[in-house]
Amino acid sequence: MNTAPVGSKANPSEFDVMPRLAEDEPYFVIRAQDPLSSALVELHAYIGAGQAGAAHNKLAEIMALTSAKAPRPASSPKYRETFAISLAMEQWRNAHRGE
Repeated sequence: MNTAPVGSKANPSEFDVMPRLAEDEPYFVIRAQDPLSSALVELHAYIGAGQAGAAHNKLAEIMALTSAKAPRPASSPKYRETFAISLAMEQWRNAHRGE
């Protein structure tokens, strides 16, 4: 019996996409050590399920959590790379439509 948490490297989710990623497909990992990780994943689930009210409430919770800590400066390399990954994802998706 596997006692590792679901979604971990030792106990991948049934829906784990890592083995199915294309070699050139951009991805972004949110680790449990990130204080916003669980809230961001929950927000994603609410949006995907079409639960706008719950998504709105979760986003408000996230914004309250982030207001307590100074934001990462726009000049931060990690900040810039996150936006570069987002753009790469959009471009990859557009280039691979209909496949």
